[in-house]
Amino acid sequence: MLGSRAAGFARGLRSVALASLPGWRGRSFALARETGAPHGGNLQPSACPGPRGRQLSLSAAAVVNSAPRPLQPYLRLMRLDKPIGTWLLYLPCTWSIGLAAEPGCFPDWYMLSLFGTGAILMRGAGCTINDMWDQDYDKKVTRTANRPIAAGDISTFQSFVFLGGQLTLALGVLLCLNYYSIALGAGSLLLVITYPLMKRITYWPQLALGLTFNWGALLGWSAIKGSCDPSVCLPLYFSGVMWTLIYDTIYAHQDKRDDVLIGLKSTALRFGENTKLWLSGFSVAMLGALSLVGVNSGQTAPYYAALGAVGAHLTHQKWGLKILPRLIL
Repeated sequence: MLGSRAAGFARGLRSVALASLPGWRGRSFALARETGAPHGGNLQPSACPGPRGRQLSLSAAAVVNSAPRPLQPYLRLMRLDKPIGTWLLYLPCTWSIGLAAEPGCFPDWYMLSLFGTGAILMRGAGCTINDMWDQDYDKKVTRTANRPIAAGDISTFQSFVFLGGQLTLALGVLLCLNYYSIALGAGSLLLVITYPLMKRITYWPQLALGLTFNWGALLGWSAIKGSCDPSVCLPLYFSGVMWTLIYDTIYAHQDKRDDVLIGLKSTALRFGENTKLWLSGFSVAMLGALSLVGVNSGQTAPYYAALGAVGAHLTHQKWGLKILPRLIL
């Protein structure tokens, strides 16, 4: 009897350990049956506090999932559960605001907060526009088939009304800036509307995305200084566009098969096996432009040390990238 209990206990420990490893979550039910655990593989103690044993999480996805159910499709439509895109839109704004600060002073916290709010709203508006344009394509791609419009959770009319609300709030943020910045910000709206269409007509949709997502590199400086300094703002904007070409080309490689099947284009398809060579060129261009920004804005050693760290990261990212040698359909 002791031997059987010891064996059962050992199997239980083994099951818990394996269930915590990546790739074993799908086997938890079978493991639970093996060890005799109740409730279909729930290996946690039954006395776990809280409603239904749910753990508190502050992740963006958890926040969206805990929102009222009728609100969740709209939050997913604006990708509030996937905030990385908001950061990619916001960071060029912070570069510009930081560079525009007076020497020895912190960046303007009010402007950082204002631009952060604007980034959330405009990224949400851009995703809404993208999903309205692409709803027929999204239904054919596994990764995007569960997007709210493609899945039928939100109608086209509802998404259009929601888009109007986001743009109205974004306009309120824009009107907090000076007149030069208001005009400059309004000029980006054409890019926001049209960039989702570029993958239909050119192999360079990532370039259109870069021109759109890095507009804040111009706007942040003008919000602080009252206008753009071309010697700083233009190379900063250019470096941001190169950065977008780097990360979104890498990202586009996961969709190559689906893109070919449904007739969409991308730099991943354009570059193919030469992707790393192109990424190297974009990286050199980005670092060169940022060096020019540093010279023209009078930056000191810490700026160039950070630039060296950026270069090291880009090199590591590029050489760690694994690309399939050919696309087999």
